[in-house]
Amino acid sequence: MSHYIDGFVHPIPRVRLDEYKRLVAAVAEIWKEHGALDYWECVGDDLHLEGTRSFIDLVAATEDETILFGWVVFDSREARDLANEKVAADPRMEELMAASNIGFDAQRMAYGGFQPFVSSPNVNA
Repeated sequence: MSHYIDGFVHPIPRVRLDEYKRLVAAVAEIWKEHGALDYWECVGDDLHLEGTRSFIDLVAATEDETILFGWVVFDSREARDLANEKVAADPRMEELMAASNIGFDAQRMAYGGFQPFVSSPNVNA
């Protein structure tokens, strides 16, 4: 089965990481209610590889920020588009964002929608 994946990378102030985690837990459930199959966000740990551009550079993260890398899986691009419309219109999202103080800056987020290209599933799972 072919899916569609939204991927993103962005910085968050380290001092707000716990609050961000609580927010994302709620946001992930809303996305899943509206059609996402899976929702992941991971915090940066090992972000430098000699000879490559780091996510830190990509989003112009400062020393007091950490990097979040995430992806959301959908059945198809059409399912993604519909889910994103529903999420944007869901009043809980506005309430959650208004109540949070996470220091999120969309202008510093890298984002894109992706079609699967190569997959190597774990057959022993």
